[in-house]
Amino acid sequence: MQIPQHTCFLGQRVLLVAPRPNQRQPSHARVAVQAVAAPPKLDTSTSERIFEEAKTLLPGGVNSPVRAFNSVGGQPIVFDHVKGAYVWDVDNNKFIDYVGTWGPAIAGHANDEVNKALSAQLEKGTSFGAPCELENDLAKLVIDRVPSVEMVRFVNSGTEACLSVLRLMRAYTGREKVLKFSGCYHGHGDSFLVSAGSGVATLGLPDSPGVLKSSSEATLTATYNDLDDVRKKFAEHKGEIAGVILEPVVGNSGYIEPQPGFLEGLREITREEDTLLCFDEVMTGFRLAKGGAQDHFGVTPDLTTMGKIIGGGLPVGAYGGRADIMKTVAPAGPMYQAGTLSGNPLAMTAGIVTLQILERQGTYEYLDKITGRLVNGIIDAAHKAGHACCGGHIGGMFGFFFTEGPVTCFEDAKKADPKKFARWHRGMLERGIYLAPSMYEAGFMSLAHTTDDIDETIAAAADVLRDL
Repeated sequence: MQIPQHTCFLGQRVLLVAPRPNQRQPSHARVAVQAVAAPPKLDTSTSERIFEEAKTLLPGGVNSPVRAFNSVGGQPIVFDHVKGAYVWDVDNNKFIDYVGTWGPAIAGHANDEVNKALSAQLEKGTSFGAPCELENDLAKLVIDRVPSVEMVRFVNSGTEACLSVLRLMRAYTGREKVLKFSGCYHGHGDSFLVSAGSGVATLGLPDSPGVLKSSSEATLTATYNDLDDVRKKFAEHKGEIAGVILEPVVGNSGYIEPQPGFLEGLREITREEDTLLCFDEVMTGFRLAKGGAQDHFGVTPDLTTMGKIIGGGLPVGAYGGRADIMKTVAPAGPMYQAGTLSGNPLAMTAGIVTLQILERQGTYEYLDKITGRLVNGIIDAAHKAGHACCGGHIGGMFGFFFTEGPVTCFEDAKKADPKKFARWHRGMLERGIYLAPSMYEAGFMSLAHTTDDIDETIAAAADVLRDL
């Protein structure tokens, strides 16, 4: 019988922690019954030393900004190794992980089946720079699963996929402007670093120094879940818009779902305007359903960008769509795009095995079940502790906001309490739960997570939320 993580005796909360068979326990755990107080101080001395050195070697000490913990404060955790649903840092602290390398680890970290296939491929070579049959094998899996994809081109990152699809939309239509949505992130390409802030949108200025004004002027921005705003942009730029690109479920403003009819409305508008519709499924692809968000919602775009899961944890990206559009890409057509490591045999191998694992019966039902258990448990705990909180999930993707809600767009997300989130994040970290260090990032579940993991996380959340 599973021992509950928290219970009450005569009004006093106590903590019961049961060890799992054959698993190392986190340094903060104690196999005993004790009154709940502040958790033992998290020892991050080795992480601190390594990060201090990193700041002299890497800009900000990191190779991607959100890893620096700037929005939540405190010391970043330096990882040592990962397995299944867990990560260990260099101080030997163990955490239940809900970041999953920002989405790719849907089968669990260092999955044995994926690793075995990678080991075999290592003996054959890590990079060819020439055609290999693995490219065909992964392409067939993608085409079979994703409704919009008839042909696919593999690249090396989600950013590269989005940059390429933007060029493709312009090449195919002969138009220059593209419409994106505030709070939707499509990589760090110049044309995408534009938000909906009134001054920025009005002046056509970029959100990052170094981006040319001419790059951002061709990018129009609308409000997510607002079809009237989309129609207004099309009316103001009649015949000028090459394509519309969006995250069908937003994961870079926190977790935001499309309202009923929004995706269907976009499909209708783009057809009326003879404009291409692209779903950026770098996050949602193969996570929400077998064929991604377009499969889940039953709305088929013209083009799709993919990444993360499609490479099973290795650097990868892809874009695909209708064959007539994709034949615009060189060498079949005039739009040039190339990459030395595109179609890398290691990435293809990891992607193939990961998609095969996801095809097994009950996979997505399990992800949806345990993610729902987590989300509902945390929201319920927040409400019982008197906190405004809203959130949701589809499949293995989820998120929370410390606000009454509902949150339907980036402007709504900005109403959430960042200071409360920062305290929440630190409290969870001290209790062995690793969450994305930003209130504007979605969370990710894996097949390796168990109901025990979920219940332990909910119990930790209840403790933290009582103390916020």
